[in-house]
Amino acid sequence: MHLLTRGLFLFIVYVVTLLVLPIPAAQAGPEEGLSKGQLVYVPVYSHVYHGDYERKILLTGILSLRNTDPTHVISIVKADYYDSDGKLIKSYLPQPLTLKPMASTRFIVKESDTKGGSGANFLVEWRAEMEVNEPIMEGVMIGAAGQQGISFTSRGKPLRKK
Repeated sequence: MHLLTRGLFLFIVYVVTLLVLPIPAAQAGPEEGLSKGQLVYVPVYSHVYHGDYERKILLTGILSLRNTDPTHVISIVKADYYDSDGKLIKSYLPQPLTLKPMASTRFIVKESDTKGGSGANFLVEWRAEMEVNEPIMEGVMIGAAGQQGISFTSRGKPLRKK
């Protein structure tokens, strides 16, 4: 009798647990990541600090842009590089650049270019004629000091959708 009572008790605990636990929200449909364009903020550091004396490690900054749509082109309209104070340093695109389906491109900020500072960033604007998969935009930073190497990435943050 004791085993039957224990089994019933465990069954009740199981059922109550199922009723009390939150039900996960349904996953977003494929249309969730669709857009006709965006303005995207991408952090790209020209250096980082290390040690007690805030020594700098200079970094090469790479802005990586990837069209994730398998069937439609996108246009990169603007890729502007700003310093830590928000001052425009360089516009990387004199005219729009078309990225074919699944294609990618990159813009490089040389390691010797320290004008951006530790708060440097890009503003990237892209457009498409129809709703497409949103592209991936990342900052890729890499550098070395002596035998110490450092590399890391940062993801773009959409500021506005079209």
